[in-house]
Amino acid sequence: MYTPKFTISNKILKNIGATEAAKEVIENAPLVPHFEKQFQSDAFIRTVHHGTHIEGNDLSIEQTRQVLEGTEVTAHERDIQEIINYRNVMGLLDELAAKRGGYDEEMLKDIHKETVNKIVSPEKAGNFRTTQVVIKEAGTQEVIFRPPPSPEVPFLIKDFLEWLNSEASRDVHPIIRAGISHYVLVAIHPFVEGNGRTIRAFANLILMRESYNIKRFFSFEEHFDLDPGTYYKAFSLVDKQSADIGERDLTSWLEYFTEVVAVELVKIKEKVKKLSIDSRLRMRIGQQVALTERQMKLIEYLSENGSAIMQELKNVFNMVSEDTILRDLKDLLEKDIIKKEGSTKASRYVIANR
Repeated sequence: MYTPKFTISNKILKNIGATEAAKEVIENAPLVPHFEKQFQSDAFIRTVHHGTHIEGNDLSIEQTRQVLEGTEVTAHERDIQEIINYRNVMGLLDELAAKRGGYDEEMLKDIHKETVNKIVSPEKAGNFRTTQVVIKEAGTQEVIFRPPPSPEVPFLIKDFLEWLNSEASRDVHPIIRAGISHYVLVAIHPFVEGNGRTIRAFANLILMRESYNIKRFFSFEEHFDLDPGTYYKAFSLVDKQSADIGERDLTSWLEYFTEVVAVELVKIKEKVKKLSIDSRLRMRIGQQVALTERQMKLIEYLSENGSAIMQELKNVFNMVSEDTILRDLKDLLEKDIIKKEGSTKASRYVIANR
């Protein structure tokens, strides 16, 4: 059985901690259904666009939106088909996430079949490769990645899935399990074409099945696509260690992968917190309130901590003068968004009508 080698470094712990904190805020935020649907729709479009764009699809995010909405788009037929396929992959993930039992190779093959539908010949869709493949540098044509020989693929996949379904694996945090799966499947490169999209979808499936879909508000594919150099470098640093996949230490890859998850979820957390505060203020005041970024942070701090004295607020804004903070507070007091309890220097500021 394959057993991944890695160390839970301080960086991985920090990233997992940031993810858990963001997850808590996102899942418990009092968002109205309209905003939830908007977040999910936006994440869906970004996932489909960036998940195909990183593999060379030329459609813009607006063209992707049009294809998903059924609007006619003038573009290469293959590019349009890739968008349609990845939309169908997202639907398949919903079905597979609800499936009971462990992970099996049919899940991986079914995802691949949808990914490359009408793009590769039918006998290659949903079937492991039977030929050797190599990855070459686009400019120099130098071979930069040589996956295992095709006869080894079924056995490597079997060994990997045996670990993924094992008791030892279930003791590992789901985000780390998804990261390990992402790396190992890329290293095996089980299909002739469509490996990247298939494998990222499979990693997302693990998060979905193990309660880390975080309301489907996120798109990790966007992060990978916007900085592909770092994405591929994270792979190559591990690839170079050994010809044997089982001998490679995945720590550096997992540091990168968990950081991607943390960064994306913290961005969503900040959006959710802002929307939650905006919604609460509109409900209480009856109109949209224009606040500065600093005032938003003041309200976030008061919401999270219940109250604060001036010294605490000065520590939050250590590069801002006390006079500036006082002006912000005065404006919030006049708008009846916060109130002041006490009249001494130790008086506390709280959200009004909490």
